[in-house]
Amino acid sequence: MRERKTWTKWFYWFTFGIAIIGFYKLLDNFKDIQIWISNFLGVIMPFILGIIIAYILYIPSRNVENFILKLKKPKFLHKRARTLSVITVYLISLLILILVINYLIPVISESVTDFINHFQDYYTIITTKLNELPDDSFLKSDTVMNLVNQIGNIDFSEYVNIQKLTEYAQGALSIASGIFNFFVSIIVSVYLLLERREILKFLRKFAYSVFEEKTANKIAKYFNNTNEIFLKFLASQLLDAIVVGILTSIAMKILGVKYAVLLGFMIGLFNMIPYFGAIIAVIIATLITFITGGISQAIWMVVIVTILQQIDANIINPKIVGDSLKISPLLVIFAVTIGGAYFGILGMFLAVPVAAVLKVLIEDYMEIAKK
Repeated sequence: MRERKTWTKWFYWFTFGIAIIGFYKLLDNFKDIQIWISNFLGVIMPFILGIIIAYILYIPSRNVENFILKLKKPKFLHKRARTLSVITVYLISLLILILVINYLIPVISESVTDFINHFQDYYTIITTKLNELPDDSFLKSDTVMNLVNQIGNIDFSEYVNIQKLTEYAQGALSIASGIFNFFVSIIVSVYLLLERREILKFLRKFAYSVFEEKTANKIAKYFNNTNEIFLKFLASQLLDAIVVGILTSIAMKILGVKYAVLLGFMIGLFNMIPYFGAIIAVIIATLITFITGGISQAIWMVVIVTILQQIDANIINPKIVGDSLKISPLLVIFAVTIGGAYFGILGMFLAVPVAAVLKVLIEDYMEIAKK
């Protein structure tokens, strides 16, 4: 028995030493590994995109399918409910894509191009207004003046060139491999939506065959909870952003605000980041409106946008999002702050559903600890 323990101990340290050597060799050939990973990701990218598309369209497809199943007549639709739901969702998505490409993108690209071309004029207006302020004004502090100088030194043509971006996009679309990858992604997403129950059944069987029943039940539970939280959050926030973007763009257009569509959809997009996003977007929109339309138009814009955001926060957003997350505002602010500090804008956006998932895990752990 003692010899067996000694052998086990030596085997453990031998395996540990081999693992360290293997890890060192991996680091030693890190560039080759990076190239291999990059090539592998390039190969499977159509499948990754297909999974993302299917994930985004899952809730609309499920809702359409449930609607068809609730219909009493005709009965033959019930057998084809999933296929019809997928076709319906893809047709609607295609229609939205066509509308965006034909109407929204040209307006936004034209606004961005115009803003870049007149940026130096707007910068001159800002500096002139600042110079007219009293010397003891907060806006003439070293911090603000340094920020203004840094903004003036930005060459937007290095970062955004609409003509070049259009040429690149057209060139990418003309490449056969790009078109092939796009169609592969669509086909993968369609099959995932059509066979989602069969895929989930397979994953469930696999989990129960690998893990004990208790562990497999927990994995299934947390997978369902996490999936539901992320799906509801992403779908609801995206829909809410579109609604806010449309309403804000219309309101700004009525007020005669320059770049109304661009600023409206920027506010809608930033609105997906709880609390901070709306504030940042309104500040940017106010500054641009003040430069392009004067103080009066900027004030009216702030008033109208504030009213619309209050309507969204108290009426539209609760109707769309509901109580799907059920987390306190304090936790939301904390999560967004941490997510933004470590992972940037994407971290701010995903911080809320991640915090909701962690909250579920901690609450379950506390319940188990009580027992």
